[in-house]
Amino acid sequence: MSCEIFLAFLENADRLPCNHPLRPRSTIPCAETLVRKLVCFLLLLTAAVASAQTVLVSRNVNLRSDASTNNPPIELLTPPASLTLIESDQTAGYYHVTAPDGKEGFVWSKNVKVQQATAQPTSSPTGGSAGSPSPLLAKGHSVDWWFAFKFNSASFPQCAAGAVRSCIFGGQVQNQWTNFSQQYAVASSESKALQAGSRCVGDTTGDPVGATFDEIYNGTLNFVVWNDQFYQDPAICGNSNDCSAPWGHSKGVIAWDNSGNGIVMQVTTPDWPGAGSKLHPRAQEGNTLGCTSRDNDVEVSQHFFALRLTKADVVTVLKALQNASVVTDVHNAQIVKSGGPSDIAGLVAKLGVKSSSKAVTHDTLSTGVQLISKPSALHVPPWQMVSAVLDGVSLRAATWWASPEIPSTTSSTTIDCWDSSLNAPGAVEIATSGSFSGSTLGLKGTATPNGNHAKIGVSTSGTHHYAIFGDMNQQGVITGTCSRSQNGRGGLFFVIDDVDLASSVSSLIAGDSAPTQ
Repeated sequence: MSCEIFLAFLENADRLPCNHPLRPRSTIPCAETLVRKLVCFLLLLTAAVASAQTVLVSRNVNLRSDASTNNPPIELLTPPASLTLIESDQTAGYYHVTAPDGKEGFVWSKNVKVQQATAQPTSSPTGGSAGSPSPLLAKGHSVDWWFAFKFNSASFPQCAAGAVRSCIFGGQVQNQWTNFSQQYAVASSESKALQAGSRCVGDTTGDPVGATFDEIYNGTLNFVVWNDQFYQDPAICGNSNDCSAPWGHSKGVIAWDNSGNGIVMQVTTPDWPGAGSKLHPRAQEGNTLGCTSRDNDVEVSQHFFALRLTKADVVTVLKALQNASVVTDVHNAQIVKSGGPSDIAGLVAKLGVKSSSKAVTHDTLSTGVQLISKPSALHVPPWQMVSAVLDGVSLRAATWWASPEIPSTTSSTTIDCWDSSLNAPGAVEIATSGSFSGSTLGLKGTATPNGNHAKIGVSTSGTHHYAIFGDMNQQGVITGTCSRSQNGRGGLFFVIDDVDLASSVSSLIAGDSAPTQ
């Protein structure tokens, strides 16, 4: 019913006796004009909310003051920014929109995608959209998964143009870290190829890392945070900043609602995150990416991967974490909040303990993403193990490649540090440089502006197109003391079979390689 029709109905109803069955009933015997106008306003507001449409930036696009290139642009918008459509019809090939910062203007239609009109998502206890938790590209913009690669400070220094650092989850901007980068590229289940992001990754709700962590930290989800390098906040391994072998070399956070549905976010950053809820913040350290004082997490390259989980997936991931001996403390409310289904709570209670398992676990989750868990007691080189689990496919991997370095290997390289439970691995090539958008990236494990701490890989043979996001470095041995370094530690690997994503990650790490043995 339109507002005009509704008002006409009320006008006619006013002429009826107050007890007439056709007169609108109210606690006030006769409706006042003000009440009628208020009802009309609410109807219009509801209609406006229901018809709101989102425009997603698919390629870099300028926000302009009019539908032309005659005037300088207002600002540059980059994927995966979400815009609000003001008019559904195009004007000279442009859409009239409102940007995330509230600025109004026009964007070229071929560089954006208009989403189907739906009611705007309502707020939920999780801090995200109504319904189950999910990875977010930006607040309110959910996807099945996303992958973000934070660049090193030599190749892409500081933040995207015009962005200002902030510490929305606690801490202070660390001006002591003169070399930093919070520029990033992102791919997702919605747009598989890596594209440059905007803002400073991790410290806004307009970027994937910040938005997804906000859903956890400022919500009411249950969670487990794990990290082998908490830098004593919380203190788990005595006075040490890190927990060494046989603890798992793994970092991340998993969160779930009271039905058991959830999300997992793998990170490679030491010292972040160190708390899962604003109700129990870190006492000594910052809890925002780029705002930690004890370790410069934003000097070298890092990666982040987030995935939507069903209840069954949450169970599977928790079992994989236990198998990998991840570092956490189930009695510390700063990093663990256990609730929801009893079987999930039972699995959480088993975390934070060194596992004696020697068996790899390999599962396929509801999204089709594969999950591999290496136990610490399986003393084999990590990425050769991944190759073997994936039926001997050849791989190219970029990790923290530093002493003791595992060399590039071929399918015929003798690997004495192996286990009879595993198939033979294919070739594993170590990437030492890559590139993005014309800039060369260092991919060696060095604590310098050109260093890399991400752990990513791709398949280079076979019929599958794997992109792999892992916890573990190519540090260890293929012969000799087989428990050395990463051989003697546990960790997780998430594997996506997608040609566009694999091609994009392959381009990112294409470049020089470590010597072959």
